[in-house]
Amino acid sequence: MIQIVLASSSPFRKELLQRLHLKFETNSPDIDENAIKGESPSTLVERLARSKALAVAENYPNAIIIGSDQVAVCNNRVLGKPGNLENATEQLEFVSGKLVTYFTGLCVFNAANNELQYDHVKFYVEFRQLTEKMIANYLEKEPAFNCAGSFKSEALGIALTHSMSGKDPTSLIGLPLIRLIEMLEKAGIEII
Repeated sequence: MIQIVLASSSPFRKELLQRLHLKFETNSPDIDENAIKGESPSTLVERLARSKALAVAENYPNAIIIGSDQVAVCNNRVLGKPGNLENATEQLEFVSGKLVTYFTGLCVFNAANNELQYDHVKFYVEFRQLTEKMIANYLEKEPAFNCAGSFKSEALGIALTHSMSGKDPTSLIGLPLIRLIEMLEKAGIEII
């Protein structure tokens, strides 16, 4: 049996990968997640997904490693994980009434044969007009400080949205399963 490793400590990505009924373990990579000057959002998330997978592969020389990363972009501004209440409040004030594009990078690395697959998936969220009270109430009930763009679409954050669209709703949560299944099958892992 081929060993599968999710290069992430994210409980959201772990929960998503569990949907595929695969046996896997997790290992959190320690990489620099800062953007390179002039780097596009799609290039950034693809690079970070690859970096995570390759960093974890050093400890798993015969495994299939899955790496992923996400950023939100609104009006050419990259919105990462806010980290605290002040930043989350500012991000949600900024995206109020606007369209936000979520870029989720994905990498599948077969450490045994050095086969590297990577891609990114876009998903679009149009936010409602958010009041100060709505933002404060939301962040009190669901402090989404570790989520790109400061909201969780799979939970109460849905109340902040006007509409959502894209090919794969799981990409918004942080791991695009539809694209991942294609990559895993190409790497020799049968899902169904």
